[in-house]
Amino acid sequence: MYVITGITGKVGGALAHNLLKAGLPVRAVIRDAGKAAYWADQGCEIAFAAMEDAQALTEAFKGATAVFILPPPGFDPQPGFPEARVVIAAVSQALKAAAPQRVLCLSTIGAQAKELNLLTQRTLMEQALSALDIPVTFLRPGWFMENAAYDVSSARDTGVIHSFLQPLDKRIPMVATADIGTLAAQLLQQDWAGHRVVELESQWVSPNDIAQTLAQVLGRDVRADVVERDTWEPLLRGQGAHNPLPRMRMVDGFNEGWICFEHDQVLKGTTSLLTVLRELADKTAESNA
Repeated sequence: MYVITGITGKVGGALAHNLLKAGLPVRAVIRDAGKAAYWADQGCEIAFAAMEDAQALTEAFKGATAVFILPPPGFDPQPGFPEARVVIAAVSQALKAAAPQRVLCLSTIGAQAKELNLLTQRTLMEQALSALDIPVTFLRPGWFMENAAYDVSSARDTGVIHSFLQPLDKRIPMVATADIGTLAAQLLQQDWAGHRVVELESQWVSPNDIAQTLAQVLGRDVRADVVERDTWEPLLRGQGAHNPLPRMRMVDGFNEGWICFEHDQVLKGTTSLLTVLRELADKTAESNA
């Protein structure tokens, strides 16, 4: 039995579909009852649990061959990451009590960074799960290509995308969520001892590359413009953020190079930026139709 948290998201969903396609039994851990019917129809066993509920998670994890942990995103955390710490404590307690054979945790590129930033939430999860006497793999993917979803409408409507990543010709390792799901399905079925880190990229991409690829997809000129660093905080606060500094420091980490892969051996996905942006453009067009 393969137990999947975060199954309603892109990565968890891609992972689950890979396992189901292989004929493997999947238990979907779902918070929202309204999203259960789809996964039940796909053949999943359903377990209801919030990621902060240690008791419900323990029941969901019992009897598992492997558990996939996908921590909920926290884009505007309170200082000290109290929300993430509650989830980490609940997940750790549940894994210790249920004792699955192995665990795969979705972490992030740069989880080893010492500087405080938004991704520190994943660093804290890695530290907690590393204390468990259970085989754990930490899967650290690069920047999600799907983050460019925010650029599609701007590129189509104005011919301009606005980039926090800079300089505009600086390439960073990015990854498609489909590649994460494919690799995660492979990793969950492996046997290993102790704790290990697996890092994954699909393609190195710059903001200019995103603009040029969107131009190809949309059939119009597209350019990238820099969002100046001194405008970030008022801009993010204007969008509703209460504590924008961790997010700002995360982007600084990519721009300055201290958010990076830790090891020389990085696995390579096969999905291109062009494929991802075409899919995003098609979905945007459908939603606007």
